[in-house]
Amino acid sequence: MSTSEANDIQHYESNSDRVLPLNRAVREALEYEMDNDPSVFMMGEDIAVFGGVYQTATGFLDKYGEHRVRDTPISEAAFISAAGGAAMAGMKPVVELMFIDFMGVCFDPILNFISKHAYHTDGQQGLPMVIVTGAGGGYHDGSQHSQCLYASLAHVPGLKIVLPTTAYDAKGLMHSAIADPNPVVFVLHKRLIGSTWFQMIRESSTMVPEGYYQLPIGEAAVRREGSDITLVGLGETVYHALSAAESLAQEGLSAEVIDLRTLVPLDRDCVRRSVAKTGRLLVIDEDYRTCGIAGEVIASVVEHDVSMLKSTPGRVTFPDNPIPLARPLELHARPDTEKVLTAVRQQF
Repeated sequence: MSTSEANDIQHYESNSDRVLPLNRAVREALEYEMDNDPSVFMMGEDIAVFGGVYQTATGFLDKYGEHRVRDTPISEAAFISAAGGAAMAGMKPVVELMFIDFMGVCFDPILNFISKHAYHTDGQQGLPMVIVTGAGGGYHDGSQHSQCLYASLAHVPGLKIVLPTTAYDAKGLMHSAIADPNPVVFVLHKRLIGSTWFQMIRESSTMVPEGYYQLPIGEAAVRREGSDITLVGLGETVYHALSAAESLAQEGLSAEVIDLRTLVPLDRDCVRRSVAKTGRLLVIDEDYRTCGIAGEVIASVVEHDVSMLKSTPGRVTFPDNPIPLARPLELHARPDTEKVLTAVRQQF
């Protein structure tokens, strides 16, 4: 995707002027795949009768039947392992793990089986499965339902990790994830998904073309061009970066905004090109600070060529403490536009 195509988050080249919320774009991609490939099936908690907590499978049970859209018990280790076995047998499961916080319950099959299967077979057999999960806070649901934790998964070789920021990206990346011969974790940030009970960021609803298209996994997007500082975000924090860039423009500072879109593979070259131009870097991430993606992005620049930097790079993240249930405490800890602006001004 060229810079001109990615520059404005609201205006993609498209053969359609349909504006869809992110969950409908995902559902459209899944429906196409289910229609055209009998090896694709879905399973997970509340995915069939309820249509998924994020409504990504609404109506699928009636259309495809219980053999291809399966509700599972509340036993994450069991149904994640079952999906891995189905992938080994030639199926392409799309399995919904309701919240990424529950990844701890099924981390063993992900860490020791699913992620390593291609390596263990010397590349002779892939494991084509997609794990769809929700992440992020902002809706005051406490420490066990509001985490991001994708950095923990990014630490595991063999997994690809996708985090779309717009409906357009979500559809194209879902098609790419299902086509991939190896496991992909498809993270949906709850405030972008399109469900009003998660206090939706409406800018995530974008124009989505009809029909099939893919976006390459591993390419970041330049959402706004700038010359004075590079702001790198993912998921909801892209919108904090864009909002901050608007405010900085009124102060005479030009901020370039990069949306990582995928964590693994990480598009280090896109970030480096931007920092080579701006000389400054700030990474905004809702995950925990220590051993997080923000630190990895900064290391990617510093290890490559520290002389590009005019000031010490910074990061705005969630602090290393459990996420509070109380609304004022959660909002105090989460990244937001004002925290981004404060961090930017410290570099000048």
